[in-house]
Amino acid sequence: MSKVLLALTSAALLGLTACASTQEPADKPAAKAAETTISSEAQAALTAAQADVKAAKAQNALWTTAENALKAAEEAAAKGDSATVLKQAKLASDQTRLGMGQLNYPMLKVGDK
Repeated sequence: MSKVLLALTSAALLGLTACASTQEPADKPAAKAAETTISSEAQAALTAAQADVKAAKAQNALWTTAENALKAAEEAAAKGDSATVLKQAKLASDQTRLGMGQLNYPMLKVGDK
């Protein structure tokens, strides 16, 4: 009897969860888009930082500080925080330039005199 009751309860719960909707209402995406706008200056800085990081990654010269700063800038852009986007995008670009410049340093060979 308890097995039958368990099976019926499980089937009922499974049926109810299948009917539940997980979609957001149509008005929420519009509200999110309205609050996540950033200034054109911040958007330009973010785009430049993304391009710089992509170039550094292609040359195997990407520093983790640049990668972390870009992630922080992208998160700030999603929240609509232009000031943080500008700050973090500038840091990411600066760090990628330093990483790319490091490629021009002479190779250090251990044991050479």
